[in-house]
Amino acid sequence: MTETAPLRQLPSSDARIRVEVEGPIGRIVVANPARRNAVSLDMWKAIPGAVTALVADEAVRVIVVRGDGALAFVSGADISEFATVRKDAASARAYEASNAEAFAALRHAAKPTIAMIRGFCLGGGMGLAVACDLRIASDDAVFGIPAARLGVGYPPDCIADVVAAVGPQRAKELYFTARRLTAAEALAIGLVSAVHPVEALENEATDLATTIARNAPLTIRAAKAAIDAVVDGALAERRDKLVALTDACFASADFAEGRTAFLDKREAKFEGR
Repeated sequence: MTETAPLRQLPSSDARIRVEVEGPIGRIVVANPARRNAVSLDMWKAIPGAVTALVADEAVRVIVVRGDGALAFVSGADISEFATVRKDAASARAYEASNAEAFAALRHAAKPTIAMIRGFCLGGGMGLAVACDLRIASDDAVFGIPAARLGVGYPPDCIADVVAAVGPQRAKELYFTARRLTAAEALAIGLVSAVHPVEALENEATDLATTIARNAPLTIRAAKAAIDAVVDGALAERRDKLVALTDACFASADFAEGRTAFLDKREAKFEGR
């Protein structure tokens, strides 16, 4: 019988952003169920620290971002705060900076990230989801960017993530119309890579994370960096760094382990070094 890895809790600057480690899987859980996991300013500020903690944890190979409970991934920013934290252009810029830092922490995480989306994924929730490397959803998920109905602006980097996920025309449609998408529509436009029945989503997310965690971390790191450079149009300027990451794969003990395991017809046990 395989033993389940014990669940560890890591510190967080806000209790509504839970940071968990279970075996090789790290989780960031947005836990504000009374507001359908809407994110307050303090919660936005806690997310970069949560990502940093999981990236620094040697046991963690992959990071899953999810909402607490069954109703929502993240229903957006906590609008009840807007009268104080977004009351004018100056306060809005400070607020958007915290948004942007949360998205950037996920976007630039050295470890692969997966958004596990159930229920509402709206506004800032979409920002968190598209900042992740992979997105899977339950068949009851609902997506949307309601900015045009609220009169708010979105950070340019967040808009860039949406464009990277679905292309410029679809991104414009989402922002211009503020309409909501079903999970099936999100799959059809490439916003998510898979849709699963509600009851299967958690197991599917764990299976996906486990599959990634079993593979060579240095290879995944190099591939993520190269793909991101292509998307950013920065392949030439980052080429030296990307070549160094590739060279590190071939110089690693994991490369030797991968070759040996292949010849021995067994599963490789990678250590990330």
